[in-house]
Amino acid sequence: MELRDKALSILRNLEKVIIGKEEVLEKVVVCLLAKGHLLIEDVPGVGKTTMVKALAKSLNLSFGRIQFTPDLMPSDIIGMTLYNKETSSFTFRKGPVFHQIILADEINRTSPKTQSSLLQAMEEGEVTVDDQSYSLHQPFMVLATQNPVEYQGTFPLPEAQLDRFLMRLSLGYPDVKKEVEIIKNHRQDKRLNQIHSVATETELLAMQVEVDQVYAADEILQYIATVVNASRHHPDLYLGASPRASIDLYRSSKALSYLRGRNYVLPDDIKAIAEQVLGHRMMLSAEARIEGRSMEEVVASLIKKTYTPVVKSHDQ
Repeated sequence: MELRDKALSILRNLEKVIIGKEEVLEKVVVCLLAKGHLLIEDVPGVGKTTMVKALAKSLNLSFGRIQFTPDLMPSDIIGMTLYNKETSSFTFRKGPVFHQIILADEINRTSPKTQSSLLQAMEEGEVTVDDQSYSLHQPFMVLATQNPVEYQGTFPLPEAQLDRFLMRLSLGYPDVKKEVEIIKNHRQDKRLNQIHSVATETELLAMQVEVDQVYAADEILQYIATVVNASRHHPDLYLGASPRASIDLYRSSKALSYLRGRNYVLPDDIKAIAEQVLGHRMMLSAEARIEGRSMEEVVASLIKKTYTPVVKSHDQ
């Protein structure tokens, strides 16, 4: 079995527990292959936690869950140095961030100070405690869930934290037919019990290497840069996308191409993921909010106003 088929097997595993959300789950796997972190913003009870557990189980990776609450401290995430009376020395006790798949549950229910304790881990793959740096075991991925910002008791994520997430996704409610199927699967205990490991840690790392080798023409790079640059001058935006957004759009477009069976990026790949990669990094202007504009509409206008290059197939 080719490594690409293993990636598709991960996707099929997720589809067993989250019914009727194939397009969203495809982007979850894209985020994994692109070595990115994922922010899932949705109402409670739509299967966010189940999906993250299924992802970890599909890869047989260590799984850690952090329940974010108002009284959570950074040391509860990273760990702390403790004094050992028997040895008369200090030892570091690792926190849950040292797992490979991290579920940061309801991340916007804790203070910005605690939220920011994940910044170094997400960006650099290591944490620093008492001037000592500790590397995190790769692959490493943070999947954070948050309730919509209008819910009570939430703290909006700061821009620096949002920019660390490759994508923001929403599962949304299922339709009636799919919800009946969900009830049946829950009643028959078919959810996580039917998930088995379909790829190893080594195979995932190899997939990520293959994604890096996917070809992106200069026209694609120009297209990405033009779209992102246009966000900085859009009349409906107070804050445009950062250069990191350009890099993440590039990385995720390569992962999507790989998952769809190609070794080259097409403009359609950019269009398919632009809203999920760019939307959470930008801020609507006050006028746009008053007029009821949505970030989805703004990203669509950025794509529409940018010339789409013609890219031929590329065989390496």
